Amino acid sequence: MFKIIKNMATIKYQLQSKAENAPIYLRLSVKRGLDLRRKTGLSINPKDWSDKTRLPKENNPTNKNLTSKLRSLKNSILNDLNNAESNGTEINGYWLSYRIDLYFDRVQETGATSNLLTDNIQRVITNAPLRKNSRGGIGLSKSRVNAYKGLYELIKRYEKAKRLKLKIKDIDLKFVNSFSAYMQKQKYNNGNIQKKIADIKTVCIDAQSNGVETSVQLPKVTGIRIKNDYILYLTEQEIEQIEQTDYTRQALANVKKWLLLGTMVGQRGNDLLNLNEDNIKHRNGLKLIELTQQKGNKEVVIPFSPKMETLLKYGFPYKISIQKLNKHLKDVCRLAEVNTITKGYKYNKETKRRTLGEYPKYELITSHDLRRTFATNYYTKMPTPLIMSITGHVKEETFLNYIGKTSHDYTQQIAEYFYKLSAVVNNETQLKIVKTKKIG
Repeated sequence: MFKIIKNMATIKYQLQSKAENAPIYLRLSVKRGLDLRRKTGLSINPKDWSDKTRLPKENNPTNKNLTSKLRSLKNSILNDLNNAESNGTEINGYWLSYRIDLYFDRVQETGATSNLLTDNIQRVITNAPLRKNSRGGIGLSKSRVNAYKGLYELIKRYEKAKRLKLKIKDIDLKFVNSFSAYMQKQKYNNGNIQKKIADIKTVCIDAQSNGVETSVQLPKVTGIRIKNDYILYLTEQEIEQIEQTDYTRQALANVKKWLLLGTMVGQRGNDLLNLNEDNIKHRNGLKLIELTQQKGNKEVVIPFSPKMETLLKYGFPYKISIQKLNKHLKDVCRLAEVNTITKGYKYNKETKRRTLGEYPKYELITSHDLRRTFATNYYTKMPTPLIMSITGHVKEETFLNYIGKTSHDYTQQIAEYFYKLSAVVNNETQLKIVKTKKIG
């Protein structure tokens, strides 16, 4: 006989405002450390709310009806939670918001065919573990899923501002112009605008494969690859300045070590911070760092260089969060006088967007620039395919754009190669043994 295990999750309703029309929040406690709170979309006058039952006072027909809705919603969410846990679905705030909206028919179930843009974005998110990725494997990366979640929220804000509900067939050139103008007003840069449009097109193509009608202009809706005009990296001289700077604060000395290591291994911030002694391997007489990149699950092998050997002589720097790394990187570079006025994007706390301007270089440095520093400084010194095998780039075109190069930059390398080849040939000609006639 099977034992039925009941879900220990609980749901309670609460108000967080004393306004006349206070929003009613649903609080879902799944387990220790997973406590979610989201708006139900319903509201009530606090005078009609019972703190004891955490439900409306049943003093009139309207409140009785509201209580019935909230109780029914509670049962629906708990049932959805059981199904989600059985299927291994991730339970988070995004999931809770979606299930609430689904209950009140604000969205359609992703399993059903829908012509709404937001429903089809949700379909992509829900089916992310089963979708093909750019590397030919199965399952979208966490960063791609987060990008689609961000797109979902952005479209919801756009629809609210325009007082409309977008359908898949509405995605045409007129939409692109309107959406681009909206994003520009929200202080998004051109690169982000184009990426969002490209993601929207991907959603539309996915919907089309499920029988949803699309605009005849959809093929012309494109996300243009923006040339990376503001390449930020540390020069070899600036790295040397940092190496020679002493930091009295332990936190900055630790970040200095992470910075130097980052310029040697060429990894994204989170992959860099996950490195420890377990990543060091010895194979065929070589000392290596081996890791699996979070984005794309690509396996990377990096041989120890003499500088890396010296840096890690006494072990890896202690682990910190990516937020602290980004914060202290600026202090480390500032104290090392990495202050060349540089054009680039800096986060604006007021607009919550990156703003283009000219700033001291240390104000712009982030963890991702360490990866670009590695790629840029080793370009031309190491064969490009070898650099790409470490950074994780798949296409050479993408790699060149990443470091601000084009195919024309090869001309200098080719010229240098021909010059060296010519020198070798001339040297060999001069060293040829000339036979002479025997005298006598």
